[in-house]
Amino acid sequence: MSNSNASSTLGEGMDTLRARFVEGMSRAATFVAVATTDGPGGRAGVTVSSLTSVSADGDQPSILVCIHHLSPAASAILANRAFCANLLGEDQQAVANLFAGRGGGERADRFSQIPWATGPLGQPVLTGATAIFECRLATALLWETHHILVGRVLSVRLSDRPEALLYGQRAYRRAVHLPESES
Repeated sequence: MSNSNASSTLGEGMDTLRARFVEGMSRAATFVAVATTDGPGGRAGVTVSSLTSVSADGDQPSILVCIHHLSPAASAILANRAFCANLLGEDQQAVANLFAGRGGGERADRFSQIPWATGPLGQPVLTGATAIFECRLATALLWETHHILVGRVLSVRLSDRPEALLYGQRAYRRAVHLPESES
């Protein structure tokens, strides 16, 4: 079966390939998280959509987060050697926008606009997050425009509300239960 709308990427210019890549990735709905950090490198936070588990096994579970190399949060995490991945609840679109830079105001002022606390490892824990993973930075790799950061999870907090905020097709979403098909 072929798709007449599909085109081969062979011979496409980089601008076309990039545009098709960005459009394709926009169709991959993912949960929204805010990576936060505090320490000698400063307090910072940034909204991320590239966050995933690496392993539940080993000395500690581990997660991976990708952050643009020009982000002050990436520099702060590298300097602090620790971060917190705050998986946002479905009612926290304003928090996602704030840490994505869409909320106005100065970067340093972001934490004064929302409720948060200091976690057991000294990292900013955002109130209302559905899951919170406090991590020590295990390794970092700069890949082209992004830092790939792997953290060893040392503390996990779970809220009573498991509904996570999703982002896909350039809009915030919420998960809905689909009934099993009867085929």
